[in-house]
Amino acid sequence: MPRTTALRVRRTERLSPHMIRVVAGGDDLAAFPDTAHTDRYVKLLFPRPGVAYPEPFDIDAVRAAHPREQWPVMRTYTVRFLDAAAGELTIDFVHHGDVGLAGPWAAAARPGDPLLLLGPGGVYAPDPTADWHLLVGDESALPAIGAALERVPAGVPVHAIIEVDGPADELELTSPGRLDLRWCHRDPGRSGQLVDVLAVLPFPAGRVHAFVHGEAGVVRSLRKHLIDERGVPRDDLSVSGYWRRGDDEEGFRVFKAAERAAAG
Repeated sequence: MPRTTALRVRRTERLSPHMIRVVAGGDDLAAFPDTAHTDRYVKLLFPRPGVAYPEPFDIDAVRAAHPREQWPVMRTYTVRFLDAAAGELTIDFVHHGDVGLAGPWAAAARPGDPLLLLGPGGVYAPDPTADWHLLVGDESALPAIGAALERVPAGVPVHAIIEVDGPADELELTSPGRLDLRWCHRDPGRSGQLVDVLAVLPFPAGRVHAFVHGEAGVVRSLRKHLIDERGVPRDDLSVSGYWRRGDDEEGFRVFKAAERAAAG
């Protein structure tokens, strides 16, 4: 990943019962690349308690001087907004109580708290030549979906299907495109409801450019449906699991590495 960016929290906002917005800023943001990707992501660095790191922070120096178990813990998040003029970067965090690392950090964040990140990365933005767009995911993909909706060309059809816990977790999303937005409220006994909703969605005529991200098992089923049942070419799909049920990010990275190795 590119250089480390050191920021400070400026403010936070509770967007919904399970989504917290953190706005951070600082002088380092002047050198942060403003890429074209709407899935622009960063690696947030959470220091290990009791470990002294160099100032200014340098990830290469940390990795050279410390054993792996003392490296900061990394979590991957999408940049929701980058406002270069205001010197602010916005990240939305899914928060489910005390579960996990980044969500509880966001819930406790206060103005002045440090925020270290690596990045950005990213590969996707809505193709302006596509006839229509499809965006599917759960709340982990909601920031990337929201950013993508804002970049769909004016008047172009865009269908978004998003799974959240319930009505209170629905956010206001807008697009210059002709938006058909469908919210799915999570049913713990029915893991495939995104696939069910997609399966009955009437597809507009023409070439679709699709963005499908979320829980790895669900994403795999969505990808299979789009390729096998709808005939969407692989080159017109941006598909990836953001997380895997039962794994934290470290465990998910191990799972993905094993998958890649098995695929040759």
